[in-house]
Amino acid sequence: MMRAHFGEEPQVCVLSGGTHVLPGQPMSVRTRTALERHGLRDPWHRSHQLSAEDIALSTLIVAMEPDHLLWMRRTHPEGAAKTGSLKRVARDLAPGSADDLAARVARLGLAEVEPEAWEEVVDPGAGQQADYDAAADEVAALVSRLIERLA
Repeated sequence: MMRAHFGEEPQVCVLSGGTHVLPGQPMSVRTRTALERHGLRDPWHRSHQLSAEDIALSTLIVAMEPDHLLWMRRTHPEGAAKTGSLKRVARDLAPGSADDLAARVARLGLAEVEPEAWEEVVDPGAGQQADYDAAADEVAALVSRLIERLA
């Protein structure tokens, strides 16, 4: 969703990586259908395990649930200070330009924040299409708020 907003030559480079993935897999049919409701198509998307290189390239890493934050702290402690939940970052990141993003992220103190239950975007997992649609709707609203803060 963020990549679609910023386009081909973005002022913000968007990478995608998961915490526990089978690399190279296409997105599920239910995920694809949920995204198409938002006018998004990415038939070439393949799953990618978050790597140390991804972390080094990133100024901000956004996770979908508290367990992802805890995984980051255990597996990639070097990224903890720039990793927050989508809900928290969309709510708490001070508005500003991409030029000062690192400073604004640092002010959040993300490595010290205890993840809370309210931060979870519920993974539809093996749910029905309606569950995937609801998750995509929630993510779309959160991404819109985050984009406003990144602009």
